[in-house]
Amino acid sequence: MFRFYVACLLLSLGPVDSPAIGQDTAIQRLDLDDWSQNQVIVDREPGQYLGHPTTCLLDDGKTILCVYPQGHGKGGIIYKRSRDGGRTWSERLKTPDSWATSKEVPTLHRVTGPGGKKRIIMFSGLYPTRMAVSNDEGLNWGELEPVGDWGGIVVMGSVVALNTGPGHYLGLFHDDGRFIGPTTNRKQPVRFTLYKTHSSNGGLKWSTPVAIDSSTTKHICEPGAVRSPDGKQLAVLLRENSRRQNSQIIFSDDEGQSWTEPRDLPDWLNGDRHTAQYAPDGRLFISFRCRWPKGKTTEYEGDWVGWVGTYQDLVDGSDGQTFLRIKDNTKSADCAYPGVEILPDGSFVTTTYGHWTKGESPYIMSVRIDLEELDRAARQGQK
Repeated sequence: MFRFYVACLLLSLGPVDSPAIGQDTAIQRLDLDDWSQNQVIVDREPGQYLGHPTTCLLDDGKTILCVYPQGHGKGGIIYKRSRDGGRTWSERLKTPDSWATSKEVPTLHRVTGPGGKKRIIMFSGLYPTRMAVSNDEGLNWGELEPVGDWGGIVVMGSVVALNTGPGHYLGLFHDDGRFIGPTTNRKQPVRFTLYKTHSSNGGLKWSTPVAIDSSTTKHICEPGAVRSPDGKQLAVLLRENSRRQNSQIIFSDDEGQSWTEPRDLPDWLNGDRHTAQYAPDGRLFISFRCRWPKGKTTEYEGDWVGWVGTYQDLVDGSDGQTFLRIKDNTKSADCAYPGVEILPDGSFVTTTYGHWTKGESPYIMSVRIDLEELDRAARQGQK
């Protein structure tokens, strides 16, 4: 276990008053900004924007793959590997030539075919959506190849294994009319559409996308999916890009065939690009960028944050247990497209980009988080 410096952690503990909801809430707040002993720089290049990483943990429980664009949401894809659970990272690894032509944020996903063959797939969005495949745990990769005659934004924001059969997967992403087809069809008022697509062969082929939700007033996007503990329900947390309403959540009880209407998340989950994993004790840890809607204020606006609670909290719309500021972002709200991995020892490794040093270009950082350590710090702070 890692040493925990309580003085660096305790920003506010116990009941606090939320200026957004105007009533008492029992959620605890912890500040990990100075938690340097558990922060690792993945990549940093003076004068060069590095952003929007995603990660993939391999079956050995210690090898983490990380990809990110050399630019703001676009640019050639950089590839790195950690063989020790995110404590150290390799130099930039050689990539196929087509990776330099990526137009958007890459996303990594672990998939298994109907016959049990395991692969890693990487998507690059806009039009057309392209995908690269590794059949050997990321040691070698294929070129980026078109998936179909369609595109989108942050493709695939989530990929979920379905209970409908071996090798069945659900992919989720969004578009605003610019990239779903070969010609731009963005009209006023702007319409955001949340899409789903399916694969029945372990992620090698994907169906033509179908709309789940489409609206000119509620701009839901950047889906982050999580399955209920009993495996029977899917929940998807969503950014609300118009900033007129809280972040949103939808549910499906039939493996993504139908979905509930979007509804507000609690204020403490307001933000972008939610990424969730379960701790060994069944609690959820969710990493995201803090963004509250117009008319509501928070001291954490634009920072890299996390939330600890239960799946039932999502169902009930409850505040949860703990709100974390993982890292202070020093420029606007330009940070936090996080990867989140759970290691065999129960600790999380969450990885993202941000303006971690004032006046400098953004760079990539990993932070190790152990919920038991957080619990102990909280108890000490309440004495």
